[in-house]
Amino acid sequence: MSDLYDRLQAIRDRIAAAAARCGRDSASIELLAVSKTFPVEAIREAVDAGQLLFGENKVQEILAKAPQLPANLEWHLIGHLQSNKVRKILPQAKFIHGIDSLDLARDVDRIAAELGLYPKVYLEVNLAAESSKHGFTAEKLRSSLEDLYALRRLEIQGLMCIPPFDADAAKSRPYFVQLRELRDELEKIGGGPLPRLSMGMSHDFEIAIEEGATIVRVGSAIFGDRKQKSVAA
Repeated sequence: MSDLYDRLQAIRDRIAAAAARCGRDSASIELLAVSKTFPVEAIREAVDAGQLLFGENKVQEILAKAPQLPANLEWHLIGHLQSNKVRKILPQAKFIHGIDSLDLARDVDRIAAELGLYPKVYLEVNLAAESSKHGFTAEKLRSSLEDLYALRRLEIQGLMCIPPFDADAAKSRPYFVQLRELRDELEKIGGGPLPRLSMGMSHDFEIAIEEGATIVRVGSAIFGDRKQKSVAA
């Protein structure tokens, strides 16, 4: 077995253990392998180990990699989506995790209608109001909720966040709690279900699971160091 196989299995075991600690069914938690900057060969190794969900930060990486890989893989765009790339990515990515403004949501809805698609999306929330990150503030999301639900092509899955990085993973917990509580609040005031929470990465995904994550985004813990990795096949 390859090192990647072993690392992937170790992550699955940690997901199961974290779920057990908080009384959750591990089958309710999806593992998204973040393959950004890694070559197609590395993704093939993960596929051979049973991984089918992959996340990329950039539209061009999905468009370059997907045609070289099995058609049954599920691609998630987890980075910022520019409006001028919406038309390119919608036919390829089943999930978009970074709907970070009402304007972007409207663009995605309009183009999805033109293409005959119903994209599944997460609403990104910038809980720490970091200027370097995209996302709704909690207040902006509350005020935009009615308009977002009016977009008939978008299948809104839930919320997504990226907490400020801290080597101490425990520092992420308050943000995961905030996202879960905001989701619960929005379900009550919006009247629609938001069943999914996209939160947790390589260093803090176990804490995210304890606080309700339904999909965790794990890259380096599976694929290794990103330095000097090639995107090409």
